[in-house]
Parts: sequence; C-alpha cells; structure tokens
Amino acid sequence: FAVPESVAESQKKAETGDALAQFRLGVMFADGYGVPKDSVEAVKWYRMAAEQGNNYAQFMLGVMFANGEGVPRDSVEAVQWLLLAAEQGNAYAQSNLGLMYYRGDGITQDSAEAYKWFSKAAEQDLDSAQCGLGVMYANGIGVPKNNIEALKWFSKAAAQGNVTAYAKLAMMYVEGDGVAKDSVEAVKWYRMAAEEGEVFPQLQLGLMYAEGDGVAKDSVEAVKWLRKAAAQDEVLAQFKLGLMYARGDGVAKDSVEAVEWYRRAAEGDYALAQLVLGLMYANGDSVVKDQVQAVKWYRKAAEQGMATAQFNLGVMYAKGEGVIKDPIEAHAWWDVASVLGDDDAKKNMSIVEKAMTREQIAEATKL
Repeated sequence: FAVPESVAESQKKAETGDALAQFRLGVMFADGYGVPKDSVEAVKWYRMAAEQGNNYAQFMLGVMFANGEGVPRDSVEAVQWLLLAAEQGNAYAQSNLGLMYYRGDGITQDSAEAYKWFSKAAEQDLDSAQCGLGVMYANGIGVPKNNIEALKWFSKAAAQGNVTAYAKLAMMYVEGDGVAKDSVEAVKWYRMAAEEGEVFPQLQLGLMYAEGDGVAKDSVEAVKWLRKAAAQDEVLAQFKLGLMYARGDGVAKDSVEAVEWYRRAAEGDYALAQLVLGLMYANGDSVVKDQVQAVKWYRKAAEQGMATAQFNLGVMYAKGEGVIKDPIEAHAWWDVASVLGDDDAKKNMSIVEKAMTREQIAEATKL
C-alpha cells in the first residue's frame, strides 16, 4: 500500500473523487504518515474509496470494522466489506473472510466457506491463508483430517516467515503427525517462533532445554526461555521458574524468587502452583507459616479438582487450622478427593464418621 510523498497532493486528488487517492489518504491517517494519526478520518476516506469499488479500501474498511478502529466494532459490517474485496480477488480479504467463516464471526460458521476462501488466498501464495488451510487439515475441519496436507501448507507458510506456522510445524515434529518424530527439528521450529516473541514456543523451548529433549540439556538456557514466556503471563513457565529457583537449577538458589514465581502462577489460576503455595504456608516453608493462607490456596486448587488439595483442605477443617473446625466440611472434601482416587481420603472419612451423627454424614454428602 504505497503512499505518495505529498499529503497535500493526495488530499487534493481525493477531494476530486480519485478513489486511489482516497485510499492512500486513508492509509496516511491510519498510520499517522505525514498527518496526525486519526482512525475516524481513516475510516472516512476508506469508505469513500470503498464505495467506488476500490478493493484495497474495502479490505481495510472491513478490518477497521472487525477491530473497532475508528468505528464501533461490527463483525457483520466487516464481513460485508471483506466479501466485496474478496470477490475482486483481494487475497488479504479472502484470507480474513476465511477466518470469519471459520470462527463464525459476523456470519454463520461455515467450514466449507472458510476452506473455499482460504484456498483462494493460498493460491495467491498468502502465508496466513496457507496456515489456515494447514489448521483445517490438521484438525479435520471442513476437510478430512490429513496431516500430510497440513504439513504441506504449514511448510509453505513457514517458508514465507509465518510465525504461527513455525509453531505448528514444531508441534507436528513433536507428535510425529504427518512426519517422523524429530525433537531436533521441533527445537529448530520452536526457536524460530520463540525468537519472534511467541509465548507457547518460548515455553516449549525452555522445557526442551530443561529436559535435554532435542537439544543438549542446558538449565541456563531453559531459564532464559522460560523467563521470556513467564513475562507474558504463561503460568506453566512461571511455575517451572519457581521450581528452578527453589532447586538452584540454572540460577542461584533463591527461595524468595521461587515463592514469587509460584505466586504469579497461582494468581494466574494454575492449580499446581496453588497447591504448592498452600503447602508452603502450611509448613512455613520459605514463607511465614500462615494457616489461613494455606487454606486459601488449598481451596483454590481443590476447586479446580486437585485431589491432594481437596484432601489437605479436609485435614484443615478436621483440625480447625486456618478455619473453624468443621467435621462436615472435612468429610465433604475427603469425599470429593476419594472419588478422584485418594485412598487416604477414604480412610479419613471412615475415621471421622465414627464421631459424626447420621444427619451430619448425610449433610456432608450433599455438599
């Protein structure tokens, strides 16, 4: 979308009804090129050009409506403009329209239509559409599942620098989908995506360095990539960093840092981190012993279905630690844990039932 050097020149042509100049003026306002950035003004000029049939302006207007830039977000209106541009052969519009059909955003979800528009754009060598086709073949959406085809399209997209395709290829090499399992090749693709700032590949690369999978084991390098993912609020990376600080693995041992990373993961609703924090507070391990805090974190993990947390919460209620002593609540949590296979919970239920009335047992089973 090249723009002329002179804003004044474009303005003059645009005001006389020149559709290309109107489109270019829209780009200038959208990007702040030679004028103050102004999304509302960009929409105004895009619309004028779009109404004259300029497919680039139709595409950009569709994008503005899809993103709510310069106008209230309106997926239905976005689809209408994208369709006009797509029918004129605009590959970017075709790919975006395919995505809207894929998601059912602004239009009834239709995998066949998604495939159709992705295919048209992919034939024009647009990497985002090629990646879209790869996803559809990999998951059997709109087409029969075909990992060989998925690999083909992801490879085409990756050859053009599509970061999502890098990550998808890595996953295929990890799982051996459409290709022989190859951890070394997986590391290569994860690294390429991670270097572009993609959080999941950063996490996976960190884990592979930590485990020596597809690459020589290197805890320092593992910490480097896990830290990058953790900075983007990836909770597993945060939890793993906590473990590495606790052990002094790849970093100097630091219990304070370990607790901080556990806490960040726990606050991100990572159940295992919540359980670990509960244990640390219950035992005064690297934190001041605090049974109320222990109960808080056990409860959060228990509510996510962690049997160990459910068992421990039952113990806290049975002993009255951090909460008012309540055999009914204790029995209720042990009952839940026992369903998940915790044998100790079953034993504790049998013990506490000896001191409970039938009514209390009945009440506990209802909780």
